[in-house]
Amino acid sequence: MENKQTICDLLVPVLQATRNLHDLISLEYNKFDEEVVATFQDGYTKTAYVAMDSGTAMIKDIIKQIV
Repeated sequence: MENKQTICDLLVPVLQATRNLHDLISLEYNKFDEEVVATFQDGYTKTAYVAMDSGTAMIKDIIKQIV
């Protein structure tokens, strides 16, 4: 079974290297709601819904929903 929080933790520095998401601070996976909360430097948050996703599908959904 994939550790979705680990995937989120590893994804943060990759996204921070981009122009669009350079101000991303964290991605927190909530296994009960099956969502990922993206937190930005200005305190703004965006939620990505990742229910039933594999690790790679989760990465795609996060990027699609927070950019």
